[in-house]
Amino acid sequence: MKQFRLLAATIALACIAQVAGAQSGVAPAKQLFQKYIALGNNFDPSLVDLYSDEALIKNTRRYPGGQKRIIEIPAAKYKELIRSTMPVAKARGDRNRYSSVKYALKGSNVRISATRYSLMKKYSSPIHLLVGADKKGEWQILEEITESIP
Repeated sequence: MKQFRLLAATIALACIAQVAGAQSGVAPAKQLFQKYIALGNNFDPSLVDLYSDEALIKNTRRYPGGQKRIIEIPAAKYKELIRSTMPVAKARGDRNRYSSVKYALKGSNVRISATRYSLMKKYSSPIHLLVGADKKGEWQILEEITESIP
């Protein structure tokens, strides 16, 4: 009976340690995502600094007739696009709200999945970010996969 209790206690501690480890593993991702939201909603062009120079940027554009077009944009071009469109977005009040945010460990990286709601266009769409530490240990966006409508 004592062995059973010891085994149960050991398993419980291992589970607690695993959950605590997962929580601490996603902490930098949560901080990065909060910064991403704040910079975006404040139209701060330094948002581009959150992206890795090698980030994969993929958007699926869904059209009313059911057609879809997948667009991949090189990170450098995407950063340039963000910088150039920030003043326009600010003038229009083009902000987003995020809900149903989930964090999942993917090796040493974290997958962030959320629903993004465009306050200007009044629609919701999924957004998925893969974030992780670069060679200097700084957390960056390694991948952004989104959907949009015209």
